[in-house]
Amino acid sequence: MFAKAFRVKSNTAIKGSDRRKLRADVTAAFPALGTDQVSELVPGKEEFNTVKLYAHRGDAVTVYVSGGNPILFELEKNLYPTVYTLWSYPDLLPTFTTWPLVLEKLVGGADLMLPGLVVPPAGLPQVQRGDLCAIALVGNRRSGDKSSPPSIAPLALDPLDLSEEKGSVQADPALQGDMRRLTLEGEEEESGEVQQMYGEKSLSEASEDPSPGGLNPDPTDSRTLQEQMDALLQRCFLQALKCRVKKAELPLLTSTFLGSHMFSCCPEGRQLDIKKSSYRKLSKFLQQMQQEHIIQVKELSKGVESIVAVDWKHPRITSFVIPEPSPTSQTIQEGSREQPYHPPDIKSLYCVPASMTLLFQESGHKKGSILEGAEVRAIIISYAKKNDLVDADNKNLVKLDPILCDCILEKDEQHTVMKLPWDSLLTRCLEKLQPAYQVTFPGQEPIVKKGKICPIDITLAQRASNKKVTVVRNLEAYGLDPCLVAAILQQRCQASTTVTPAPGAKDSLQVQIQGNQVHHLSWLLLEEYQLPRKYVQGLEKAPRPGKKK
Repeated sequence: MFAKAFRVKSNTAIKGSDRRKLRADVTAAFPALGTDQVSELVPGKEEFNTVKLYAHRGDAVTVYVSGGNPILFELEKNLYPTVYTLWSYPDLLPTFTTWPLVLEKLVGGADLMLPGLVVPPAGLPQVQRGDLCAIALVGNRRSGDKSSPPSIAPLALDPLDLSEEKGSVQADPALQGDMRRLTLEGEEEESGEVQQMYGEKSLSEASEDPSPGGLNPDPTDSRTLQEQMDALLQRCFLQALKCRVKKAELPLLTSTFLGSHMFSCCPEGRQLDIKKSSYRKLSKFLQQMQQEHIIQVKELSKGVESIVAVDWKHPRITSFVIPEPSPTSQTIQEGSREQPYHPPDIKSLYCVPASMTLLFQESGHKKGSILEGAEVRAIIISYAKKNDLVDADNKNLVKLDPILCDCILEKDEQHTVMKLPWDSLLTRCLEKLQPAYQVTFPGQEPIVKKGKICPIDITLAQRASNKKVTVVRNLEAYGLDPCLVAAILQQRCQASTTVTPAPGAKDSLQVQIQGNQVHHLSWLLLEEYQLPRKYVQGLEKAPRPGKKK
């Protein structure tokens, strides 16, 4: 589960009530722990955080962290101890012992088979199918971690007689994940010691790292990471100028050039991070490109730089060819690529209210029936013709019978308005119906809801530090993952982002980005995600060219 990089959604201090509930859950899940041990594991006053994250395959996991070490994790309402907890409480779970060479197979995804076990004189632990178990190595009962755990004396063990009937010991699926997360490193491999890794970094490092997913270098490239990043920076720069930037866009804010153009040219499986290049800053890199006479950069207003000219006939641009991905990187990409986002098909519908049931009951509809606009028009036209309401002298007018009067006229009109033109009649009827809508995501069944669909809402807020932040709400209604959007914006804007519950909205999250990032959001939502503009409000808050954010 944690063998590959994961995405941290939130990292917050645990509340007192949640701390007490967790103690009760630990007591119920692990009866081998005494009251004092539970209090040690979930301390009353020490630093204790709840980290919510998404594993590589999208599993939502809650991790409980004490003093910087993950001690428990919860998956699908089941609580599991981490190896940090297991070496502190080695008798917490039934433990099976195996050899370092067997562990290598487990890391590769193999199941633990009976011939790979080492059996103590008292025999193997008695377990039932689905029981949680721990795996330790010969020579030490501990189950590795990234700190310095104590050495726990092993039980007296005898190799398993391979003449016994072969079988398998199948541990809990979550335990299999634990087994596969164990990796051997350096001298620890020789001594049979184990280290648990969370992707490429520890949990505490992952929550502090501002760059989700890390550098993701090309595994086939022998150059240093900095050299790879310099080459990637040059590639994205040239590809953006050759394929994306148009002359009509100039002058172009350098931050917009980076966020909306260069990042979009980064190949899948890689991540552009200027801080890890030799240039360190975008301004320094663009100065170098200006010295090569590829672009011209000017400070149009204090502290804000823009690209004002591009030499599209420069040899470096004209000779640039988009590289083909290497077979290795292509394989990696194909195995981990997420489905590209496609905007949903959104259709306006109408719901029949109680006040209009008489008008629609002849056509077989009742209160709460959902109709399309074309259906409503057909029903009204059929009703008028069936009841001989079309004016004989003027076919463009419809006489209003008592039902139509009650349904579409205001009270002060019911004794004065006797006829209406067709377009006015249909318009009034649609206005009197209750709004509804249908959302259809690619490959899914349509979802019908009453009311109007709320647009993606972009606002600017001023924080206590007098700094502006951009807040985005209601992404989920359009099938967008707020955490994924936050990660993209964090990279493109080179600004901090947070994902928090949206105030006043149940089960909804909002994304907050430091600074005025409306322009980046506009490009992402309208150009890349192809959402219709009418479903995004707040785009007018984008900073004007030359105006400091």
